[in-house]
Amino acid sequence: MAADADLISIGALARLTGLPVRTLRFYSDSGLLAPAGRSEAGYRLYDAGATARAQLVRTLRELGVDLPTIKRVLDRDVSLPGVAAAHAAALDAQIRVLRLQRTVLRVAAARDTTTPEEMKLMHDLARLGAAERRNIVADFVEEVFDGLDADPGIAARMRAATPELPDEPSSQQVAAWIELAELVADEDFRRRIRAMAQRSAADRAAGADGETPPATSAAREAHGRAAQAVAEQAGAALAAGIDPVSADARPVVDTLAAVFAELHGRQDGPEFRAWLAETLETFTDRRAERYWQLLGIMNGWPQRGPAESSIPPWEWLVAGLRA
Repeated sequence: MAADADLISIGALARLTGLPVRTLRFYSDSGLLAPAGRSEAGYRLYDAGATARAQLVRTLRELGVDLPTIKRVLDRDVSLPGVAAAHAAALDAQIRVLRLQRTVLRVAAARDTTTPEEMKLMHDLARLGAAERRNIVADFVEEVFDGLDADPGIAARMRAATPELPDEPSSQQVAAWIELAELVADEDFRRRIRAMAQRSAADRAAGADGETPPATSAAREAHGRAAQAVAEQAGAALAAGIDPVSADARPVVDTLAAVFAELHGRQDGPEFRAWLAETLETFTDRRAERYWQLLGIMNGWPQRGPAESSIPPWEWLVAGLRA
């Protein structure tokens, strides 16, 4: 037929596009590449536009666009830019999920042992949304302070310090979130932080009765100086390997006990030291310190060098006071 002169066979179309004949036949059967006619023998024939159409179908398929959407693009039911934008957004979401999965696997690989149950928990925690992460920590904080008249500054700080993760968190940030979620779910940790809140509430009640000085700016500065003295003097003794129950530790323990006796307006002695040891031990917990470190890692707060614990000098002093 004369009309067939400008048409090409499916084999010729395959050579022009680099696509296998079976693929072109599949496109045709799916309605994506309708033939322009048939040869006398009944074979499909295609016009010049079929080449560009077939190449567009291949490109969209390689990008993951489904066949019904491709047909709508070819039929001009939807615009190609609109499909491209929607698919790009879907790919962005998929990339974020894949990166998160890769990060979880790296965290698991860095652990000495990880059970299938722990792997699932880590994956589930990592996939939580921002609101779900905040709720986990918020529930923990509300349980800690429930019904207590604790220091409002401490309570407000804990409520305001919500766990945040960027869209593309680092392995360190994901590991911090997993550790934080496990920490706030630990019943022993919850009891310990609750005990701290109860002690804070009791101290506030004692202050209201006139037995303890109110928490003023000057008082906070005095507490800061006492804490600095512990860090420097007990820290130096600890670094020197001095046993807190030894005679060599006594001058340091005596000096620090006197600092706290003056701070609280009391006389140093066995009763005061027993009270001070119990008080310091209540608020001395490495897990509580770790809680804030993990929040800092997640939220990208500025870090002052390696995260070294400030707790050991306090533990040394508590042991020295009890000696």
